[in-house]
Amino acid sequence: MTKRPYHHGNLRTALLEQAERTVRERGVDELSLREIAREIGVSHGAPRRHFSDRQALLDALAEAGFARLGAELRAAADEAGEDFERRLHAIAAAYVRFATRDAALLELMFAGKEREASGPLHVAADDAFSVLLELIVQGQQQGALDPGDPERVGLVLFATVQGVAALVTGGMVRPEQLDGLLTDAIAHFLRGSRAAGRSG
Repeated sequence: MTKRPYHHGNLRTALLEQAERTVRERGVDELSLREIAREIGVSHGAPRRHFSDRQALLDALAEAGFARLGAELRAAADEAGEDFERRLHAIAAAYVRFATRDAALLELMFAGKEREASGPLHVAADDAFSVLLELIVQGQQQGALDPGDPERVGLVLFATVQGVAALVTGGMVRPEQLDGLLTDAIAHFLRGSRAAGRSG
């Protein structure tokens, strides 16, 4: 490969894109600044203009992952229109697609969020999951979900869809079973949320 000039056109973006490809194809353990530099054709010292070390690159990658997740969830909600249950199914499906396509990246995202008590990663994560909270509030306002703490209800929904994704990535559910399983899981979530409110 012919080396590109030291001043890559948009070095930070190129580094993050290559890092994401590496994580998706080979896993986080295979990620190194030197290797990423080699793969995009810049000097091995060039990445340090943007990332002081490997961890800084991983944190930026996790932050970018949350931004992309949020954008995908938002786009799914917008495309579904105003109907609550259509939006719920669309957001759940978008999350599961992300989680099964980029399982290693998602693990990195949550690990980074847990490692730091606050900061840009937490802001990016909160922004991503604000779509979910808005959906829960909509469901409560329309009577599709019983009243309660939206964050608590949202956590149950998140556990539901994350569980479905984990079954797929763990090989316990075949990809062709995904749509049916997700539909059943959402139906159970809706019934459970309503029943919990009535029994309280």
